[in-house]
Amino acid sequence: MQRFTISLDDALAQQFDAFIAEQGYDNRSEAVRDLIRSRLGSASLGPADGPAKAAGARRARGEAPWCVASVSYVYDHHEQTVTARVLDLQHDHHDLVITSLHTHLDHDHCLETVVLRGPTPAVQACAQQLIALRGVRHGNIHLVPLGAAGRAHAHGGHAHTHFRPLN
Repeated sequence: MQRFTISLDDALAQQFDAFIAEQGYDNRSEAVRDLIRSRLGSASLGPADGPAKAAGARRARGEAPWCVASVSYVYDHHEQTVTARVLDLQHDHHDLVITSLHTHLDHDHCLETVVLRGPTPAVQACAQQLIALRGVRHGNIHLVPLGAAGRAHAHGGHAHTHFRPLN
């Protein structure tokens, strides 16, 4: 592992520390690694525009109170503490977790994709907590805002509302 030092003015350092606390990172290094991975991973995608930017604007305006998200991340399954943390967090949010897919990449590393659905703030918080866990690498969140597809109705006594992706 390589180390490097960066200098930040006081205001930027305070903002970064607030971001770290808000997102649930254990330390600055974990947050910097995720930011670098995120930027390197999205560099080939070009500028943020189109549907992703529109969806983000809808969330910011509060027009998407519900969403579905896929959260993908890589971790070393030999690190038992990270495996336990991932499973504990998923069980703590069983009301949001729809399914998970566990894929063995090699002898050591696993890719896990978790699908979450629920109130947008809760889904965003759970997704961010998953990728901010110590030992989780290459975390990515794809969030799709949902809108009601009609009025609540019942089938066999079970009342529910259908949701569909917002355009």
